[in-house]
Amino acid sequence: MRPVHTALAVLVAAVWGFNFVVIQIGLGHFPPLLLSALRFLVAAVPAVFFVGRPKVAWKWILGVGAALGVAKFGLLFTGMAAGMPAGLSSLVLQIQAVFTAVLAAVVLRERPGRVRVFGMGVALAGIAVAAVDGGASGPVLGFTLVVAAAACWGVSNVLTRKAAPPDAMNFMVWVCTVPVLPLFALSLLFEGPARDLAALRGLDWSGAAVIAYVAWVSTVFGFGAWSYLMRRYPASSVAPFSLLVPVFGMSSAALVLGEEISALRWVAALLLVGGVAVTSLVPARTGRREVRAGVSAGSPRAAAAASPAP
Repeated sequence: MRPVHTALAVLVAAVWGFNFVVIQIGLGHFPPLLLSALRFLVAAVPAVFFVGRPKVAWKWILGVGAALGVAKFGLLFTGMAAGMPAGLSSLVLQIQAVFTAVLAAVVLRERPGRVRVFGMGVALAGIAVAAVDGGASGPVLGFTLVVAAAACWGVSNVLTRKAAPPDAMNFMVWVCTVPVLPLFALSLLFEGPARDLAALRGLDWSGAAVIAYVAWVSTVFGFGAWSYLMRRYPASSVAPFSLLVPVFGMSSAALVLGEEISALRWVAALLLVGGVAVTSLVPARTGRREVRAGVSAGSPRAAAAASPAP
């Protein structure tokens, strides 16, 4: 990769890592489901008017929108609101690679192979260590919700792979339109209209900056830049930079929010990132080709292209 594009890949990883800190700050302004709804509303509008008509069937847009937008981000934001630290959330969420590999084996008949199975085992060991660390210093409920969010991310990855969108940005913008109304409805149901109205009435520059960052910087810029790099270079050259996300997430949470990084958390990070690297970058064995996508369903390109912006 050219140096300028390497710098862009690192920047995207930094943007996505710092996003967890911004979410944590945003939860001080908004209830979690309302914040998630506002994130998708601002990300979708006005972008949806400029990307053209959807290029895949609506069933895939609705499916990914429900799994990624409603379930994954609803659970992630709620877990962080329940006390899950931002840095630890950025790390634990990477277990989505294991969920994706397991679901792909069941749904897409991709045989993971011994090396990928070993990588999944290492990553799961990292989650176990993180659970021990989280159990000693944070709420079990928040940790469980973030793991559940990673599982939903795995579901959305498999659905995205089945959809094989020819235009990743067009697909992502339309996906962002799906969760808006369900998340607003869930917020009214579980968080209450009074709490939501109070948060909206109290909107200040800090709260507006949070929404702008998670919607435009993290989603629109981050995913747009990542898609640009994926079009120019092999996925095996681009995908490893995503492993920097928890590094930036944990370090920025320590610097900005004062979160402590224990020795156990460093061990968990090494195991989880190493296991995810093996699981994500080693291709699965498959006997068929995805003609529409132009790559094998288990190739690193397909795996990396399936992972949308955090």
